[in-house]
Amino acid sequence: MCECDAVVLRPRLSLNDFLEDLLTVGYTHAAHKRRLSYNVVNPVIVDVTQNVVKTAPIRFVLWDGFELPSPAGSAVATLLFKERSALYGWMWDPELNFGETYMAGLVTVEGDLLALLEAIYYAFPRPKRRGWWLWQKSNDTRAARENVHHHYDLGNEFYRLWLDDEMVYTCAYFPTPEVSLEEAQIAKLDLVCRKLHLKPGERVIEAGCGWGSLALFMARQYGVTVRAFNISSEQIAYARSRAEREGLADRVEFVQDDYRYVQGTCDAFVSVGMLEHVGASDYPMLGRVIDRTLSNNGRGLLHFIGRDQAAPLSPWIRKRIFPGAYAPTLPEVFDRVFEPYAFSVLDVHNLRWHYAKTLEHWRHRFDGASRQVLAMFDETFVRTWRLYLTGSQASFSTGSLQLFQVVFARGNTAAALFSRVAE
Repeated sequence: MCECDAVVLRPRLSLNDFLEDLLTVGYTHAAHKRRLSYNVVNPVIVDVTQNVVKTAPIRFVLWDGFELPSPAGSAVATLLFKERSALYGWMWDPELNFGETYMAGLVTVEGDLLALLEAIYYAFPRPKRRGWWLWQKSNDTRAARENVHHHYDLGNEFYRLWLDDEMVYTCAYFPTPEVSLEEAQIAKLDLVCRKLHLKPGERVIEAGCGWGSLALFMARQYGVTVRAFNISSEQIAYARSRAEREGLADRVEFVQDDYRYVQGTCDAFVSVGMLEHVGASDYPMLGRVIDRTLSNNGRGLLHFIGRDQAAPLSPWIRKRIFPGAYAPTLPEVFDRVFEPYAFSVLDVHNLRWHYAKTLEHWRHRFDGASRQVLAMFDETFVRTWRLYLTGSQASFSTGSLQLFQVVFARGNTAAALFSRVAE
């Protein structure tokens, strides 16, 4: 009797028992366990595991040494599953559990992690709609505070290890591919100011100011006054200290508060990298805030990560990196933020390739500082952030995510006559 015929499937098997029998063990007449022949294992692995990314040039290796070659030419990398549970997780929900098993060290990558992730993103089908219970709920003030604390209050020293000198944690702008990250971030700050046509003496409100780089740049280089809002305690403390050191505290006010409570009137409203954390259900609230604060001849700029098709972010990203985050499509922003208040869209600029380049710099700097990061946290944290930065670069390089800058103004004012600035 061949080994295939010797398999006995017990009645009322659980999923775990079924996979155990099918993937790894057979039963002989003496009831001794032994591995199934590859003739049984192959169909299961091919149909369930490799079929998820069937066009990706990836080699699979299981914990017992079983190999599955790339189905699409020379492999760019090898996925090594160290335990059976990691394979089960991949089959059950690869979008979530690849990240979970990688950060736990249950899956390792031999070869180029970036090339592997790019191959996976290209191979994945169009974003599928996940169950309604997995879609984001409203980010009320408490949830927003917890979400920001989860990511942005990890310590200024951690971010200083791999960000630029200005501590800008948003997409840079590369006039040429050769410029440094420091030069590219300054170029982005200046591009935002030029798109807003800032003039000395004007009032600016910034929602979500990070470590304060843009607010200070606007005041120093363009002579405006700024009220900048943020709910991260560590970022606000850093920004206030820097404003004092640079003699700009009388022109830049850093306010630790939620965007919903922004008060005052401004000639320009700007938000760089905050919209992703607002959540689609709260876009009407952001529109109301802009409407009540923007002067009659005011204009604004929103800079945000987006998508071409509506879909939630990766469940692993929302669980481990950015709780509550959502990357919108342009119609979602136009319909829920701009249209109710008759804001006119003046310019849309897609900086996707600039963000891929920014993330390339961040990733290399992070890898160069990995020993310091390990000393601050642990190996799981290092793997988690390496996957996050590399996966983000792959998302932008493959077009899974976009980076939009949208300039807008009240439609019935002279501000709507502004033309696109020269890059």
